[in-house]
Amino acid sequence: MRPLTPRQIVAELDRYIIGQKSAKRAVAIALRNRWRRTQVAEPQRREIVPNNILMVGPTGVGKTEIARRLAELCAAPFVKVEASKFTEVGYVGRDVESIVRDLVDQSVHMVRQQRSELVQKEAQRRAETRLLDLLVADGLRRVVRQQLRRGELDDKIVEVENREGPPVVEVFGPMASEEVNRSLQDALAGLAGPEGRRRSVAVREARRQFVQEETELLIDMAEVVDEAIECAETLGIVFVDEIDKIASGEMGRGGTEVSREGVQRDLLPIVEGAAVSTRYGTVRTDHVLFIAAGAFHSVRPSELVPELQGRFPIRVELDALGQEELCRILTEPRSALVGQYTALLAVEGVSLRFAPDAVAEIARYAHEANLSSENIGARRLRAVMSALLDEVLFDAPAVAKKRIYINRRYVRDKLGDYLEGEDLSRYVL
Repeated sequence: MRPLTPRQIVAELDRYIIGQKSAKRAVAIALRNRWRRTQVAEPQRREIVPNNILMVGPTGVGKTEIARRLAELCAAPFVKVEASKFTEVGYVGRDVESIVRDLVDQSVHMVRQQRSELVQKEAQRRAETRLLDLLVADGLRRVVRQQLRRGELDDKIVEVENREGPPVVEVFGPMASEEVNRSLQDALAGLAGPEGRRRSVAVREARRQFVQEETELLIDMAEVVDEAIECAETLGIVFVDEIDKIASGEMGRGGTEVSREGVQRDLLPIVEGAAVSTRYGTVRTDHVLFIAAGAFHSVRPSELVPELQGRFPIRVELDALGQEELCRILTEPRSALVGQYTALLAVEGVSLRFAPDAVAEIARYAHEANLSSENIGARRLRAVMSALLDEVLFDAPAVAKKRIYINRRYVRDKLGDYLEGEDLSRYVL
């Protein structure tokens, strides 16, 4: 973990999310507490559990983005789930333990990717040696090696062994043993096609195959799994969206009563800390950080079951976005829409520039659309920008004028009927 201070964490989040200071402070403290916990000696370290966070605020104000950027900041396994997609045990649907399985899968993928990057140079060196064995005798290896590195031999055809045999499947956890894995692999081998045949491929494809094969040989999957489980248990972040949708029971489709309280009861052990069986082994959730979020328009956080409320001791309110915040979102974050569209059109040689008054006008249209219809926060900006640049994006490949300057008048001309169209769209089937 990078030992970032809370102020540094907030500063990093400010580069991507506008406003929402209280939410940023809460997640910054939670992340710093994780690092502090690693510095505490056992057995006290084991007793320190994270303070889970409940974010309350309308859609499109940055709840998911804060959690996602936080996970990127600390290189932690991260999964986002929607509480409304889960069903009580006994109903058809996903069970809550799949959250932990998804988290571990993500952790294994992340650790495997890190290990692959560490052995990449050695894998490339081995792949190069194998290619030289196919191409030349010992006396010419130095000359051919230079040609190979310069890419001069990429189109040359070589014969390689066909290794598209049975998939390598390993069993981890309590059921894992050498005999079990060997029996499983033998069974798959009986279903696979013939191996060992040679096929002719270009050098560039052979290099790709060899690098992948050597990378697999250099990575110890048992070590990857051990590290991934530890990473998921100590650094994992689970973002539970739409938790307000399970705050009370309602009639499901076809009149079937789906107990939302039952889903909360099933979710509770995972949040409290439980041992969950996965295909990689048993994973404990005691130190996983859970961040829940919901709009809570028609229900209140107090309508969640008391036990679940108690497991989210930190509650932060996120503010609705006004016109000023929308204006800043268009230009300030690293992923700002103005910068995205400018980069997209630059690919075709079109220079796109926005006047400051044009950006303010776009924000005004988005804000008024949120007020007059459904308030979807910053997501409204995508719809407004798409309507504004529709003609430019369509004609860009053939446009003669390669410099486009957008001012307030241009915005008003293009978006004059946008709000009326938003109103009518609610009634068009």
